[in-house]
Amino acid sequence: MKSAVETLNPTRVRLTVEVPFEELKDSLDAAYKKINQQVTVKGFRKGKIPARVIDQRFGRGAVLEEAVNDALPKFYTEAVNEAELNPLGQPDVDITELKDGETLNFTAEVDVRPALEIPDYSGIEVEVDAVEVTDEDVEKSVEQLRERFASTSPVERAAEDGDVVTIDLEAKVDGEVLEDGIANGVSYTIGSGELLDGIDDAVKGLSAGEEATFTSELKGGSAAGKEAEVTVKVTEVAKRELPELDDEFAQLASEFDTLDELKADSRKRLANMKQFDQATQAQERVLEKLLELVEVPVPEKLLEDEINTRKHNLEHHQLAQMGLTLDKYLEIQGKSAEEFETETREAAVKGIKTQFVLDELVKKENLNVNQEELTEHLMRRAASSGMSPDQFAQAVVEGGQVPLLVGEVARGKALAVVVEAASVKDTNGETVDLSDEDEETEAAAEETTTETTEG
Repeated sequence: MKSAVETLNPTRVRLTVEVPFEELKDSLDAAYKKINQQVTVKGFRKGKIPARVIDQRFGRGAVLEEAVNDALPKFYTEAVNEAELNPLGQPDVDITELKDGETLNFTAEVDVRPALEIPDYSGIEVEVDAVEVTDEDVEKSVEQLRERFASTSPVERAAEDGDVVTIDLEAKVDGEVLEDGIANGVSYTIGSGELLDGIDDAVKGLSAGEEATFTSELKGGSAAGKEAEVTVKVTEVAKRELPELDDEFAQLASEFDTLDELKADSRKRLANMKQFDQATQAQERVLEKLLELVEVPVPEKLLEDEINTRKHNLEHHQLAQMGLTLDKYLEIQGKSAEEFETETREAAVKGIKTQFVLDELVKKENLNVNQEELTEHLMRRAASSGMSPDQFAQAVVEGGQVPLLVGEVARGKALAVVVEAASVKDTNGETVDLSDEDEETEAAAEETTTETTEG
């Protein structure tokens, strides 16, 4: 077999392949064997029909077609490997010549990863938010914990802001009660904003046994997005009572003996969270700078596929779970269809460029992924997917997605290398040392590349 490569543009090539007919022998034998199992000829046992009889009865052309279809993937792969190409997607194959007993010639056009030059990235400089935990931050954290330990007690009065009411709901659209429009015994905290728009004004001032009707746009269910007439009946009003902020509360809500110890722990946890946010911010900004340094051509077909994948995942998975249409989502976001298209394209371009650049860095820096790193990444992905590690691992193996996970981890390590080489300062002018944040750095890069591949 002989092959040659013609570069059509930085992301697409044409392979021209010439195959001597004798190299089709195995595929021809397999073709005769396959046809033998599929047809019957009087006078011959099934599977024992001579090749000349098959040629006479069904035509040599049918055999050649079967053989070529079988052989093309193998010869295409050999040509790709010989040329050391990194193909993206399936090739467009055209058989240019097929002479029985002489030769098979074909061309294959395919998108390929562009050759990238990664410049010196040690000069990258970024600024991130300083890690500062205020007394107000601590008080807010403790107050949120206090809210979780609130108790309720029924009261014989009209409902007020902050009360917990037990309610029955009935929703009608065009005068008809919806099949899924009835809910009884719902517990709702007035002012929480967790149910329908307008419900707070409707229930405030109602006592147990009283009801009111209001109009609201339904957020989910069979009539999501439609205006409904909602009747709400209050069956119980309860007052929320917050525990006193003292040492006794600290013992109730935590493993600490005093309120001061609880607050000190809250301050420490908030600092850790802000440090993680700072590391994530550094990773994102370093990546932005890195992408600015590298010229990355993007294959148009790959880009269109990525855009379509992102749209499909948003519309048929994320929005479908929330009972929203794309049009309704855009209305809520205050975006036009044109703005959505532009943002989706820009995100897709960034995702593809990120993957190309970090993959090139993986090669340049000779980065490898060990079993421990892969396992840690799998645990993180399982947690974010809501599956157990065992369930997620089984799904990954059965779906043949192990190489995808390995790639995500490797790209995370590549970004960690760049972040470590960069100069990162906070808004106070202090140098931020991220050398101990490698795991967080890699996790952020893995998330970025996961978004690219999954849309």
